Amino acid sequence: MNVALSPPKMFVRTVPLSDHTAGLVRLLPDGAPLAWLTGDEGVVGWGEAARLDLGTEPEGTAPTDTTRFSEAARWLNGLMEHAEVSDGVGAAGTGLVAFGTFAFAPTSPGSALVVPRVLVGRRGGRSWLTTVGDEPGDRPGELPPPASAPRPVGPVSWTQGSLSGEDWMSAVAGTVERIRAGELDKAVLARDAFAEAASPIDVRTLLERLRLRFPSCFTFSVDGMVGATPELLLRREGDRLTSLVLAGTRPRGEDPGDDRRLADELLASAKDVDEHRMAVDSLRTALAPLAEEMEVPARPSLLRLANVQHLATRAHARLSPGVSALDAVAALHPTAAVGGTPTGTAMRLIAGAEGMDRGGYAGPVGWVDGAGNSEWGIALRCAHVDGARARLFAGGGIVEGSVPEAELAETESKFRVMREALTDGA
Repeated sequence: MNVALSPPKMFVRTVPLSDHTAGLVRLLPDGAPLAWLTGDEGVVGWGEAARLDLGTEPEGTAPTDTTRFSEAARWLNGLMEHAEVSDGVGAAGTGLVAFGTFAFAPTSPGSALVVPRVLVGRRGGRSWLTTVGDEPGDRPGELPPPASAPRPVGPVSWTQGSLSGEDWMSAVAGTVERIRAGELDKAVLARDAFAEAASPIDVRTLLERLRLRFPSCFTFSVDGMVGATPELLLRREGDRLTSLVLAGTRPRGEDPGDDRRLADELLASAKDVDEHRMAVDSLRTALAPLAEEMEVPARPSLLRLANVQHLATRAHARLSPGVSALDAVAALHPTAAVGGTPTGTAMRLIAGAEGMDRGGYAGPVGWVDGAGNSEWGIALRCAHVDGARARLFAGGGIVEGSVPEAELAETESKFRVMREALTDGA
């Protein structure tokens, strides 16, 4: 585990921007951009002022082990203790900010935190610039001009992932048998697929396409994980926490009438409503020890996205004193919406049935600032981009009433998000 014993002294300066009309993605240079966007708002960053690469836990470690989250929290606290921060804006996402991605399982690689050298944010009509320097005289400069235009992806070849569609349906059928035998109530099974371009993929291109197509989702790029997730694990402002639970899915219809029919079918589906209830119960159980107050609606609503529609529940809580954002992330991950119920049994089944290591897929991704404000999503509808190669992921919740063919079709609908982002002119 790469944790510095004596963090470097950092000089962090945040200043307001009075005239910021360019899109945030247009400011990002090519390379390894950092981004968390919702529509036209969010934060983007580049460069590395500090970085933490979290190691893997040994095989046999409990799937709910929280060591990496506590290590990350200690590292961030150490940075803050050695940082001189001048914040002229004082909003969530200003001052010292770290972007983060955590692997789904504690035994998997890919968990990291990055503090960018430069960050630009926009929220609620306010914009700001943060720079991190090594010397006390370092001061924020002017807003950089728009970077070079993002490049098209070009021709892409597609290959199947760890399991073929037939093999994955067999895994689903085997999981349903184990659920009916009483071993567990639910398991979320995922698939992967691969895209290969002729030259390195420009992540900025994917970010802009995803942001425009899914403006209500959280479009992200952190350490190679890129996507547009609808699922907000948590948003923390002060002691207030919000979480959005999604479980139960149908595709969008071909026309308004078909769309309504599919929505009504979803809302009336005992299988999907039960799957959603398990996810909400998981959230309530995880948050209860951390919160002084909690508000969880009794019934889900419908969340419609460009390609699918979900059953959704938005929960609110007031955290107890001393509970940090990463404490809450550690408690909530993995939710029943991406793992299953009971958690330990489901996680062990996933490791054996999927035939792959998820890496950062379905793990927490987001940012946290020095004041503890943060936004963390679940890395869904995403890919891991490494040079010219992208590894795509999609999954679905398996319960007693699941039908393998329908579950395969649901993953194909979810794959479409990144397939279209990687296709020029789609």
